[in-house]
Amino acid sequence: MAAMTEDSLRVLMLPWLGYGHISPFLELAKKLSCRNFYIYFCSTPVNLTSIQNKLSATHLSCIQLVELNLAASPQLPPHCHTTNGLPSHLHPKLFQAFHNSKPEFSNILETLKPDLVIYDSHQTWVSEVSSSHHIPAVYFHSSSATSKSFFYYAFKNRGSGLPFPSSVVSLRQAEIQKMIAAAPVDAAKTTEDDDPFLSCIAKSCGFMMIKSCNDIEEKYLNYMSILTNKKVVPVGVLTYDEEENEEAEHDIEMMKWLDSKEKGSTVYVCFGSETFLSKKETEELAFGLEISGVNFIWVIRFPGEAGKSKIEEVLPEGFVDRVKGRGIIVEDWAPQDKILRHSSAGGFVSHCGWSSVTESLSHGVPIIGIPMNFDQPLNCRMVVELGAGMEIEKDMNLEFQRTEVARVIKEVVDGDSRVRKKATELSENIKKNEEEALSAAVEELKKICTKI
Repeated sequence: MAAMTEDSLRVLMLPWLGYGHISPFLELAKKLSCRNFYIYFCSTPVNLTSIQNKLSATHLSCIQLVELNLAASPQLPPHCHTTNGLPSHLHPKLFQAFHNSKPEFSNILETLKPDLVIYDSHQTWVSEVSSSHHIPAVYFHSSSATSKSFFYYAFKNRGSGLPFPSSVVSLRQAEIQKMIAAAPVDAAKTTEDDDPFLSCIAKSCGFMMIKSCNDIEEKYLNYMSILTNKKVVPVGVLTYDEEENEEAEHDIEMMKWLDSKEKGSTVYVCFGSETFLSKKETEELAFGLEISGVNFIWVIRFPGEAGKSKIEEVLPEGFVDRVKGRGIIVEDWAPQDKILRHSSAGGFVSHCGWSSVTESLSHGVPIIGIPMNFDQPLNCRMVVELGAGMEIEKDMNLEFQRTEVARVIKEVVDGDSRVRKKATELSENIKKNEEEALSAAVEELKKICTKI
């Protein structure tokens, strides 16, 4: 890996301001930087500060962090220019502030003059501003082809004669209502002209990229290409390699604890960086883990100011003592990649955010899904359809019960081996084909860069 040379292709990458978007963009940036691309990674100062420690000195020689300064307001000061810890009622304001940064972004393009821009969902304006500078822009979708094609079909092409290719992958009415209520933009818009959710595909130059692979989503990648009349290029699952970082002392202790457990006997429980359980959900999950009798590592996070709460306050009384020896409860963060790589990992109790799904499957760990919102139910049901996981069923109020939690965990870890076998098979294929997929994407990017 070398610094920018005369023949390096200069790419500016602009993800949405949430960690679930920034992380896959950053991993793609690292992959491209190894293939003679010089990357300008653009985000708000607060986000850039949070990712600096994820870049080695070698990476920083060919990945330059570029500040995008949003207009500050009393409700949205600079330290709030991220979705991390941002109260939900301020998300629309952040979305609008990001949209209003077009002049600032235009100045950045004028100064840096990249060969190519790679942009994110809900950012049609990025393509438009790039075009005004005669710079091609390519859309990179960091969620699943399954969810993107489902939403495109539901909003744009229902009744077109091109049916969605699955009866398993669908949304319940209560899930649709929950998603619309939480959306930062008007989810009722349905045309490419006025809905950035759809037009970001249409305005991508030549093709679009997606964080996925044929081993997991081949039929949905093909369907999406036909549905959108746009070439869809998978770049692989872009799993984050935590081996680059030094191990903290508590990480070492956790790995020693895992070493003491039998192969496939432990579940990892985590709901991502921006999905938080209610007290009732936390209690039901705790009782489910207890009833299952399975070993576990559980990462618990709290939103915003609630992060000052103590774990003991949200867990059932006496729970920590009752699971001592077979359960570890961690606040805020755990070395997820290392845990999922470990031979004792036998399941991942997950909200089914796309990065969590792909990371788990790339390591051959079955998914135990408790999807919460947005694309998560679709991702979960696609994994179930694949045969690489199971979903913890909820009632008509979208609430899950402890007995169901225990049943599914035990079934995945101790029961039907077909789920575990399928996850292992997928892992082997993903690793075998990942370099080929990324190389194909690189060639597509080179074709449209102004230097080629």
